Amino acid sequence: MPRATSDRFTRAHQPSAKTKASSEASGSSAAGRNPIFNTERFGQHILKNPQTAQSIVDTANLRPSDKVLEVGPGTGNLTVRILEKAKHVTAVEMDPRMAAELTKRVQGKPEQRKLEIIIGDFVKADLPYFDVCISNTPYQISSPLVFRLLSHRPIFRVAILMFQREFATRLVATPGSALWSRLSANVQLYAKVDMVMHVSKNNFRPPPKVESSVVRLVPRDPPPPVEFAEFDGLGRIIFTRRNKTVHANFQAKGVMEMLESNWKTWASVNDVMVDDDTTFKNKVDQVLEDTGFSESRAAKLDINDLLKLLSAFHDVGIHFA
Repeated sequence: MPRATSDRFTRAHQPSAKTKASSEASGSSAAGRNPIFNTERFGQHILKNPQTAQSIVDTANLRPSDKVLEVGPGTGNLTVRILEKAKHVTAVEMDPRMAAELTKRVQGKPEQRKLEIIIGDFVKADLPYFDVCISNTPYQISSPLVFRLLSHRPIFRVAILMFQREFATRLVATPGSALWSRLSANVQLYAKVDMVMHVSKNNFRPPPKVESSVVRLVPRDPPPPVEFAEFDGLGRIIFTRRNKTVHANFQAKGVMEMLESNWKTWASVNDVMVDDDTTFKNKVDQVLEDTGFSESRAAKLDINDLLKLLSAFHDVGIHFA
């Protein structure tokens, strides 16, 4: 994982409030919609409703001993409520001006010692140990955030995450539903996910163009002994055309060539003799027939089905990553 531009915040490096005000006055029209910051630059919308903010924090069931990771704290409307209940908060914020506002908000208060702010890209940042993650997620990092959290070790207890509603609905989708997808399967393999609440766009400043929802994500502990790249590679093929048969998706352009290359590499590494009398296509077709999934449709396959299919391919040396 590359190192982040994760500077700890100090006000000494920031321009004065007067300079900021002058700069903001001449900013873009987007900044004009938010008189404090051009939050849309980072895909972020400030949660302004105190009741909603409190409900999100309450959902986390924080303990006095908890260390909390907050992603995208903005001006701190969630942060100050988390600090009331947790032992320590590490807040990762992309915008130095928001970090300045958050620092000013706790300055001189007991909560100041419990707060650490990292300025930088969450996806690249070196994350500390944490028990709970809470995030009003900047829209453009929704998927990277989820998978960064699921790959984090040691495993955390729970994450309470706010996303665009469509993305949140895909996370909790079930097999056979309209939104069941590769994303749904990948996340639910490693975590239990449920919908907590819906949040109207009127709760934000500036209001986004879409509605939002909050999900609770609890990692499976221990995690399943499945290599993510392999499971995701199979899903990438199967869910490309989710309403086509599994067999048809394996016939898509480039799929057989890629898998055959992987198979020959595996055979070479493991000193397995390649049988010239059996075509690779027939080998794949045989696995699909033996498992009974050849004429199944991806939209209806659940995680157990996908794991069974992956295991059958591995048994004959066919890999997806």
